[in-house]
Amino acid sequence: MIRAMTDVNRLSIGILGGTGDQGKGLARRFALAGHQVLIGSRSAQRAQDAAESIGAGATGDENAVVAAQADIVIVAVPYEGHKALLESLRAELAGKIVVDCVNPLGFDKQGAYALPVEEGSAAQQAVAVLPDSRVVAAFHHVSAVVLMDPAVDKVDLDVLVLGDDREATDVVQALADVIPGVRGVYGGRLRNAHQIEALTANIISVNRRYKAHAGLRITDI
Repeated sequence: MIRAMTDVNRLSIGILGGTGDQGKGLARRFALAGHQVLIGSRSAQRAQDAAESIGAGATGDENAVVAAQADIVIVAVPYEGHKALLESLRAELAGKIVVDCVNPLGFDKQGAYALPVEEGSAAQQAVAVLPDSRVVAAFHHVSAVVLMDPAVDKVDLDVLVLGDDREATDVVQALADVIPGVRGVYGGRLRNAHQIEALTANIISVNRRYKAHAGLRITDI
């Protein structure tokens, strides 16, 4: 009922790190759903090339331009550059819903594992860096391969949405719902984001063992 009353149709979506696999996949799905999508990158040319490859009206520019122009901004950059990028865009992101889908992960011969984050999670780090933004954690477990696959009409996935601002989480849940097959599910407050980010390492292990592109479904709701 809440999501039915949350209209996100006219919102433009900026994706910082939109030239990477996850960011580009999300950009493609939102563009196909009819949203104005702005792809951000350190290089305006790389962003424009990514937008052109996606089509559906997507555009590309430098991260700062995208952060300033978009109504909602998704952060899909590698964890290594996460804090520095957000610090550089504090003014552009003030007052906006910022959706953090960054997974702090390391990799070794045994596979993926969660990295410790001083603030507790990448999402909580974003809160510390962006005191004037409305930070929400979401889209951590979405397979980039599935998002980019033109043969996949519906993405079989629930997106866990975490945040301390209920109006902002309602908006992000509704945003997840515009991707066919996807359902946005409220997953708690940001203090629990660390386990959602870390769970990505387990999903990677599942995918490697079963040669799959696994996602999550929440039962009984």
